Amino acid sequence: MTVTQSKKPTHRIFAVRKIANDKAFWTEIGSAWPNKDGKGFSLKFNLMPVGEADIVLREIDPDHESVEAEGGAQ
Repeated sequence: MTVTQSKKPTHRIFAVRKIANDKAFWTEIGSAWPNKDGKGFSLKFNLMPVGEADIVLREIDPDHESVEAEGGAQ
């Protein structure tokens, strides 16, 4: 399988921390691009989470990119 690699990331990386009342706080910590062979991703982290946080990889939705990139409770 041949996959063309773009200079723009296709996914965002978030650290998701659970807080009170079953809510979660999402913080964008990096970006991801698919590998040329389509079998994995290259990751670039701008921040590293400490403590307990789930790492979530989400496809970028151009219609909601500015909302997702701000992080916050979701």
